[in-house]
Amino acid sequence: MQPEPDGYHSSVVHHLQPDSSYFYALCDGRNVPDPASRFQPQGVHGPSQIVAPHSFVWSDRTWTGRDLSSSFFYELHVGTYTDSGTFDAIIPHLDGLADLGITTIELMPIAQFPGTRNWGYDGTYPFAAQNSYGGPQGLQQLVDAAHARGLAVALDVVYNHLGPEGNYLGVYGPYFSSRYKTPWGEAINFDGPDSDPVRRFFIDNALYWLEFFHIDALRLDAVHGIFDFGANPFLAELQAQVRSLSQRLGRQIHVIAESNLNDAKLLHSPEKGGYDLDAQWSDDFHHSVHTLLTKEQTGYYADFGKLSNLADTLRNGWCYSGQYSTFRRRRHGNSPAGLARSRFVVCTQNHDQVGNRARGERLTTLVDTEALKLAAGITLLSPLTPLLFMGEEYAEISPFQYFVSHGDRDLVEAVRKGRLEEFSSFDWVDEVPDPQAESTFEVSRLDHSLEEREPHRTMLGLYKHLIRFRSDHLLGQRDDWEIRECGDRTLLALLDAGPQFLSFIFHFGNAPSTIAVTLPGESWHLQLDSSDTAWLGPGSCLPKLLRSNPASAVTLQPWSFAILERAVED
Repeated sequence: MQPEPDGYHSSVVHHLQPDSSYFYALCDGRNVPDPASRFQPQGVHGPSQIVAPHSFVWSDRTWTGRDLSSSFFYELHVGTYTDSGTFDAIIPHLDGLADLGITTIELMPIAQFPGTRNWGYDGTYPFAAQNSYGGPQGLQQLVDAAHARGLAVALDVVYNHLGPEGNYLGVYGPYFSSRYKTPWGEAINFDGPDSDPVRRFFIDNALYWLEFFHIDALRLDAVHGIFDFGANPFLAELQAQVRSLSQRLGRQIHVIAESNLNDAKLLHSPEKGGYDLDAQWSDDFHHSVHTLLTKEQTGYYADFGKLSNLADTLRNGWCYSGQYSTFRRRRHGNSPAGLARSRFVVCTQNHDQVGNRARGERLTTLVDTEALKLAAGITLLSPLTPLLFMGEEYAEISPFQYFVSHGDRDLVEAVRKGRLEEFSSFDWVDEVPDPQAESTFEVSRLDHSLEEREPHRTMLGLYKHLIRFRSDHLLGQRDDWEIRECGDRTLLALLDAGPQFLSFIFHFGNAPSTIAVTLPGESWHLQLDSSDTAWLGPGSCLPKLLRSNPASAVTLQPWSFAILERAVED
């Protein structure tokens, strides 16, 4: 290969077929795969295979993407969503997701990882779609099928580290930095000597998924592990490149960050010193709801447990905006004031919050059905952009546990030890499932047949109803919300929805409670009470017509929520 500027080497080989396999021969005698491989059919240590992603015939020529403020995200893991665990096997489920009201399926990382069982965050070939999932063509077929049903596709990408097994990137150049440490492996060299080509490698990766696979949004994993203290931060450069691609392609593309910093800089415009990302996950919402429902107070849950935590998150996007954090033992976050609340993606379950429990229990097995309905209500009727975790909509009972299939025995033992140490700050004394065991993976598969049984069928009906209500009333596109605390267990959310006026009452108490609420206007119609017998509840205590003069006493069942709409005559 001939030397090129900036440390690159190149050569031209004629008459190769798209399925040709190859290695790179290093000066030390090793034959290693291509770090920018588009396909690894024999796994992370096997040869790379040439593919032609531009040859796929798309049927989505009129597709222009989805608006973020009207989105419903649905996070899924390809390997456990179906029995066969492939891209192709997801396609028959797309009609059901569209009927549910989902707008965007979000795939956990699909970059090639070792073995066939992994969450995806151990990927070592950022450009190669996982072989056991169906490879690059399988991913293109899934995206094309999703777009045909009006569904956008978001992809979780990992730019803060690479997995340890099959990671040959470091032998090609200074892709990693010893200046910083991450909990998952060597930090990527985004700001050190010779970092320009490194940044280009990962920006090209983002553009590759967006252009050749028609991905609609990228979810950037743990950007607090992306260390870059230069004047032109990687995240800002990435967003600028994506915006340019979006304009050229004529379709909406979003970049969404996961961060534990509560730093509004990620969302602020460059004029305000920000990176102008489209949205970010807000863990404060999950932690606020989870602690109110479960009463857990260990680990990072120590910072939550009060209704005011949830109220502040609904008002602003997150709760901690500079206050002292007991868990961190320092002040945490800054103010997100002025940012649209639709730019904060929230959930009560996701792969982290379920899978990073010792035994991977879903909320379904931690609280009763009434509390599950309340969790659905506060997520789907909030000003923030909702995300569901696969199976949540019908109260899936299977856990989602942490699993790997590494080939290196020492690495397997290190992973086992790491999992045990991870839970040292929590009161989770149960035995931690073996991440390497195939049974840990198998028990995490969804059981879609639950949708036909109670209470799962009714739960699915409730999710459909709430998603439709949110869409019909454009809840995610309005900022004229008022959030009130009625005591220490009940929230009142008021929304002036143009010609309508809506009120949502969320009661987090474990016993019936009568509270006084003040509502504008005199008459309000009850649209939904989650405790109604129609939703398998104990029975509603609310009247069909509520009069506020100016205050009314209303009785709420435990763990319930209600939707009220002001009468027309007002």
